Amino acid sequence: MSWEKETDEIRRRRELALRQGGEEAVRRQHDKGRLTIRERIERLTDEGSFRELGQGAGVPHFDEDGNLTDFEPGNYVLGFARLNGRRIAVGGEDFTLKGGSPNPAGLRKSVYAEELALQYKVPLVRLHEGGGGSVAGSSGKKAARPLGDPVFSTPRFLSVAQVLGEVPVATGAMGPVAGLPAARLVASHFSVMVESAQVLIAGPKVVERALGEKLTKEELGGADVHAKSGVIDNVAATEEEALAEIARFLSYVPDNVWSLPPRIDATDNRERMDEALLSIVPKDRRKPFAMRKIVKSVMDENSFFEMTKRFGPSLITGLARLNGVSVGVIANDCMYYVGAMTAEAAQKLRRFSDFCNTFHLPIISFVDEPGFMIGSESEKAATIRHGTAAIAAVMQSRVPWASVIVHKVFGVAGAAHFGPGGFVLSWPSAATGALPVEGGVAVAFAREIAAAADPDALRKELEDKLAAGQSPFPRAEGFSVHELIDPRETRPRLCDWLDWIEPRRSVALGPFATTMRP
Repeated sequence: MSWEKETDEIRRRRELALRQGGEEAVRRQHDKGRLTIRERIERLTDEGSFRELGQGAGVPHFDEDGNLTDFEPGNYVLGFARLNGRRIAVGGEDFTLKGGSPNPAGLRKSVYAEELALQYKVPLVRLHEGGGGSVAGSSGKKAARPLGDPVFSTPRFLSVAQVLGEVPVATGAMGPVAGLPAARLVASHFSVMVESAQVLIAGPKVVERALGEKLTKEELGGADVHAKSGVIDNVAATEEEALAEIARFLSYVPDNVWSLPPRIDATDNRERMDEALLSIVPKDRRKPFAMRKIVKSVMDENSFFEMTKRFGPSLITGLARLNGVSVGVIANDCMYYVGAMTAEAAQKLRRFSDFCNTFHLPIISFVDEPGFMIGSESEKAATIRHGTAAIAAVMQSRVPWASVIVHKVFGVAGAAHFGPGGFVLSWPSAATGALPVEGGVAVAFAREIAAAADPDALRKELEDKLAAGQSPFPRAEGFSVHELIDPRETRPRLCDWLDWIEPRRSVALGPFATTMRP
């Protein structure tokens, strides 16, 4: 006697599970230009490394003689894999079965994804395509009614929240995503959306029935909508590009909060001094300049990975490497609102600061802050509340900060760029004060200017005098900055700082008090 019959059935069930929704359903998926969940996992992870969990979870079908004829697998594929040699937990909805709306086994596997990452303390990748539950039919039978979870069950979102404070979570919107999968998509540290995908709380038919708005999926929740709304961080042209962005994001972060981010062998000269930095900030304070060129020049070559570019665009946030060390980068972009802090930029800064604090990423700030955005729209957006919350998040940081004053630092918003105990460098182009020159003169000398024979000439004279008083040299003389430097020295000075903070980082491992929020 042997168990050959039973093992044959196990093998048969596995073969049927790999069919997913069947040849026709897979073909329809490909005809839409989309990969299946198994193909996505295969392209993301190291070749042959995926080890599935729960492949046998699903519903078998038998003939009258008890022989297995078919098998409907759980429509959430989940397991372990390696990504660039590092172990991850990875999963996602199978859109070829019920359009990704969870069947019972699929729902259980999807809910287990966060538990898996928490238990084994590995990064979690979720590749979303599908909706939430479906509306049940009305058969009139009590037994057919959904019972729901028992009142004593663990809340489904508990692990979704817990995982944000312990391991990196990266998600992708690979197709239409609605309901519960949409909520889990944004419950992440990094999210990327394929250009052709949509993210929706509810679909067009529900919206039209409830609100009378007749919109397409793209108009409701397309990539252009959510890149600006801040629902997702980045947009990718193709699925392959989205998967590559997830892989790149994870390369900067540790496996969990109990370890440091990986350090790579630097190929860029730590003493490199870019001549272009000497003249990149114009002498005319009214003229803009390209902050991203400064960031890219100082960081290791080709290492800057920007996140959430189109949301709160006056603030730049991203990851980079400096002498092989992973760092978080924030910077003002004077091309938008002169770099002023808007309500959206403040929310972006708060979330990014929390993220860096959770995963031990030192923060480097390139400062050109004119203050909070002003005006009626800014007041309606509660900018002062969001901005103050961002400053509070920065003040609660436990990671090291280095701030480079590139140009302006004015008003309360300037405090958002300097972490407690931070290292502060200043360029000769820096100007600091309570108000920008133009605003200060307009407020303090309004009567004198109005009464002058030549108001414009007096205004310019006063502005020039006030600008001279905002010179960085007195601050350096008073030790209000650690050093006033030649802009070309920025990279080597920051590389030295990273060496100095290494012992501090080594003893700071463990979950931080900061709570990560979606």
